[in-house]
Amino acid sequence: METNLYIGNLSFDTSEDELKELFSQAGEVVSVKLIRDYYSGKSRGFGFIEMSNQEEMQEAIKLFNGYQLKDRELRVDVARKKEDKKSNRGGRRGGRY
Repeated sequence: METNLYIGNLSFDTSEDELKELFSQAGEVVSVKLIRDYYSGKSRGFGFIEMSNQEEMQEAIKLFNGYQLKDRELRVDVARKKEDKKSNRGGRRGGRY
């Protein structure tokens, strides 16, 4: 049961607390994770939110996809799982074939 949302086009000064408060209008927010630059610690303008169930996740998409937050139009969608990095069939890394 997928309940994770991708949140894109965030203003770089948006906080996790602001997102939690906003998305709690759609239901219970389990977690908020802003993705930050490894070196600078600054927001990269996207993150992930986990809602408590699929109905609340769908409500959040309906309410907040295209929503204006800090002069930015949010992109809200179901988060895709990372692809398995071991699926490199050729077994080579960056070499010529």
